[in-house]
Amino acid sequence: MLLASVALVALGLSAAPAVAAREQRYEPGDEAAAISIRLLDIPAKRAEDPRARVYVIDHLKPGTTISRRAEVRNDSPETQKIELYAGAASVENNTFTVADGRTGNELSGWTRLKTAALELEPGERKPVEVEIAVPKNASKGERYGAIWAQVSSATKQSGNVVQVHRVGIRVYLDIGPGGDPPTDFRIDGLAAERGTGVFPVVTAKVTNTGERALDMTGRLSLNKGAVRAGPFKVTNGVTILPGQSGQVRIEVNQTLPAGVWDVQVVLASGIVERSADGRITLPVAAPMTVGKSPKAVWLAYSAGIGALLVLVVLVGWYLARRQRTRGTPARRQV
Repeated sequence: MLLASVALVALGLSAAPAVAAREQRYEPGDEAAAISIRLLDIPAKRAEDPRARVYVIDHLKPGTTISRRAEVRNDSPETQKIELYAGAASVENNTFTVADGRTGNELSGWTRLKTAALELEPGERKPVEVEIAVPKNASKGERYGAIWAQVSSATKQSGNVVQVHRVGIRVYLDIGPGGDPPTDFRIDGLAAERGTGVFPVVTAKVTNTGERALDMTGRLSLNKGAVRAGPFKVTNGVTILPGQSGQVRIEVNQTLPAGVWDVQVVLASGIVERSADGRITLPVAAPMTVGKSPKAVWLAYSAGIGALLVLVVLVGWYLARRQRTRGTPARRQV
């Protein structure tokens, strides 16, 4: 298969968006073993796909074998012994989820790293070759996995405790006859809600109408007359399986005047892009009790006041009756 070499300038480009929240991230100066891994090759037919620049994404027929090159780099001030292996992954609750440890699946069983371990000096980098061999009897469908670079080290507190630091590259591999299955989605609606901080969040419901998993990115713009704001970027990493829906969230991290705003969201997965327009009102009103309409809340409030009045009347009647009873002379029995 024809391959195109790509130069990814940003060192952390593959490591940062790599494999879900469980992967370790490091900053310069961290004591942890800072390593990174990135792709060096992508298929020429996917050269314009931004996802294919950081993830292994392909469609293969059963019986096909492909090779990719990845680069591992030691960003720490110490010599590092780095293990390389493939692991299992899945998409759960609209999140690309990696398995713990060296847990495998069907795709990881097809994947072989020709170099199982590296020893790199500080600042040194080396390429490693990854081979994926799909069996001839492989069934149709998309598989998910990860290519890992891992360092294990003892903690300072106790030599008996081992810390494992790893970074990885996602793998999305579709198996089946013919060409690449279509990728497509629709945006079903826009809404605004209160965020966890001081800024509101605009949400978009996205439905995957294609046959490949989606990784949603995008931007939001707002305008109110002559006032414009944005673009604001998608703030949650959502992976949506075919036929399923997910919520994309975009935080409006800027103080804006109150009122009705026109909004436009442009979302993308790879080279497929869709847009939608809507309106939101700022500031976002506090949410009401779930399942209670304004009329229902008013009726409940009125019923509560009525019950309180009835209770006051009953207590007053009881106290008055008790007072009358105390003031009447007792009758003597003969």
